[in-house]
Amino acid sequence: MKLLRLPISIFIFLASLVHSSHPLPVYGKNGMVVSTSRHASQVGIDILKKGGNAVDAAAAVGFALAVTSSSNGNIGGGGFMVARLADGTTFTLDYREMAPAKAHRDMYLDKKGNPIKGASITSYLASGVPGSVDGLLKAWRDHGSGNISLKQLLAPAIKLAEKGYDLSYYEADRFNNSKNRLSLHPATKRIFTRDDRPWEMGDIFMQKDLAKTLKRIAKKGRDGFYMGTTADLFVAEMENGGGWITYDDLKNYESKYREP
Repeated sequence: MKLLRLPISIFIFLASLVHSSHPLPVYGKNGMVVSTSRHASQVGIDILKKGGNAVDAAAAVGFALAVTSSSNGNIGGGGFMVARLADGTTFTLDYREMAPAKAHRDMYLDKKGNPIKGASITSYLASGVPGSVDGLLKAWRDHGSGNISLKQLLAPAIKLAEKGYDLSYYEADRFNNSKNRLSLHPATKRIFTRDDRPWEMGDIFMQKDLAKTLKRIAKKGRDGFYMGTTADLFVAEMENGGGWITYDDLKNYESKYREP
């Protein structure tokens, strides 16, 4: 009998290791915020603590992710929001990018009808009319608690962009691996690359230009992005790079409610 004790003990120990390798579920009594960025998630938590509801928090997190998560957040792209509110109301808001009015089915083909390499992926013609700002603001306006002002909604993202935040390992590694591509344009080279050494986890990363853009949204709402200075800069860059997005494309963009 004594000979059996050691193997049994080892089996029990190994079983406990296997069990502990799986993440344990996390529970919250009053709310929970989950995103790809701890900074953005904290923004959502703070909004809830100020009396905001889940839609307020989601919109604030969306703007914060545009600052802190280069591969998952944006104000120059689009997305979807699918929600079920406390009263049982459900909605799906589609704020994905739209093709510019000038777009046509052969726009990525040469005169012989062959695909132009990279045209549909990395060229200015691959850019869609951005929907995130319209969508996040529409969700906040239509389904927010009414307790969070536009200024409060944008303030955390503005602070993260203006004052900076500490890079995660993933973000630092992503910037370093993309250095050659990011160096193709003066603006992205200035912001996202450094010459002295590679980015490291914990480095403070600031985005002053993005902060200015977010401030215009905080001041004028949707018009602070789809019209005025930001629209001027956007269209000028499109024209400079051969893109087709125009002032009318920006002004006429509208996110749509869909059936969940």
